[in-house]
Amino acid sequence: AGGESRLFRRSLLILAFLSASPPARLPAQNQAPGKATYDKWCAGCHGETGAGDGEAAAYMLPRPRDFTKGTYQIRSTASGSLPTDADLRHVIDEGMPGTAMPGWKAKLSERERNDLVAYLKTFSRFFETTQPEEISLGKGAGTSDATIADGREAWRKLECFKCHGEGGRGDGTSAPTLTDDLDFPIRAADLTEPWTFNGGNTVEQIYARLRTGLDGTPMPSFSDAIESNVITDEQLWHVAQYVRSLSPEKPPVVREVIRAHRADSLPSAPSDSAWNEVEAFYIPLVGQIIKAPRWFTNSIDGIWVRAMHDGQQLAIRVSWSDPSKSPDPGWQEWVDRMSATVFRDDSTALANGSDWLALQFPEKLPDDAERPYFLGGSARRPVYLWRWSSEPDRVQEGSQKGLGQFSPGSTSQVIHAARFHQGEWQVQFNRSLVPSDTGSAPAFRTGTAIPIAFYAADGSNGEDVLRGAVSAWYAIYLDVPTPGRVYVQPIVAVLLTAGLGLFVIIRAQRRERRAVNFQAEEP
Repeated sequence: AGGESRLFRRSLLILAFLSASPPARLPAQNQAPGKATYDKWCAGCHGETGAGDGEAAAYMLPRPRDFTKGTYQIRSTASGSLPTDADLRHVIDEGMPGTAMPGWKAKLSERERNDLVAYLKTFSRFFETTQPEEISLGKGAGTSDATIADGREAWRKLECFKCHGEGGRGDGTSAPTLTDDLDFPIRAADLTEPWTFNGGNTVEQIYARLRTGLDGTPMPSFSDAIESNVITDEQLWHVAQYVRSLSPEKPPVVREVIRAHRADSLPSAPSDSAWNEVEAFYIPLVGQIIKAPRWFTNSIDGIWVRAMHDGQQLAIRVSWSDPSKSPDPGWQEWVDRMSATVFRDDSTALANGSDWLALQFPEKLPDDAERPYFLGGSARRPVYLWRWSSEPDRVQEGSQKGLGQFSPGSTSQVIHAARFHQGEWQVQFNRSLVPSDTGSAPAFRTGTAIPIAFYAADGSNGEDVLRGAVSAWYAIYLDVPTPGRVYVQPIVAVLLTAGLGLFVIIRAQRRERRAVNFQAEEP
């Protein structure tokens, strides 16, 4: 889904926003190998001394690694141990999905990356006296329905659901209280999004994380559970298989056009099984960092969109992972910790408020390629908006001339239904293709690409209609009815071809018979 490149661009965007002056550098001949590369590409986040306190650190959740402590998440070594050089190189090469740490293998040469490994080790004296040793991980058996079922039982026995939730979306009862070793808030992983897994998303890589733990985070090692006979090593392999079963086999492919399938009837609710027959389109979201109050720590990083129409109405279902049905009093501790630890460029206190979702369209559908400003339009080119909130559960239809400048209409022609279940919101919108008042809302035409963009906010993460996550412009295409001639023409063509062929054969046979008869009549 282009996740690695998006992380790289996001990291550079944060650094560009800060406009931090580069640190003073020693002459090249006096620098340790890797220092120049580190100062140029790493110090902005991890700090000049490697303490994780760079200029950009306050804008990130989770925070950049503090190299001085010698504590690393991704290792092939036992919990509490230092990583090997290969472990460090792997993170430099591949990055840390789900964080602001990008992969560098396409940006830096192999020598530069190897020099970085050596330089990172100079930040902690522990590397001077310890030789890291890999642990033996073995190999698990093949995955089957039986091993996945057994893995689910072991998952429950290990109480993984307390953090990750019953559906694996990071909505467990302990999720609002989670902190890292530095007391910064840290989210439980959403196990339905394997492209965000730290350390990789294969069964073998997930098993490795279960065995080694993620040091510096609440994620423990379960090696002790094996040694104390709570579960067997085979069962832990089954847990890894169960975790992998919670998500798609491949990361989603981002496409610019959302197809609205033509149907005879439309679903009545977001949980209707008819939606399962419609293709889902993934739309990535990024934090709103363009306009104050900027928000770098959005919890919603993508949504899934399905769409249908029956020639009269358009139905759109949007779903996304959200660890709480906001506002949720159980998440007040999380909101308070976010208020105290994350960067904000205004003095407005974070509130444990409503969840939000907005779908925006051009107020006047353009005939050219120009679109309104993606961040809620502008005074010159407003957007037509559907704005849903969880509390109260309602949809407002109206016009917006910029972020936070929403004007609801006097009446709403959009109806909706919302469902929250096991850490996932599903919201369905319905509206007539041709509204009753075309002066205040655009008509949607079949066979036309209609521009659409999205905004989402998690209220229990301190987000609102200004702080949240945004998408770029995409398009939704309403399928046109298939003309009857599409089915008739091939049949007619086949019949004509067959008839023509038969005519040619008959003529050839007649000619052949005439030739034979002529030869027989010759004296």
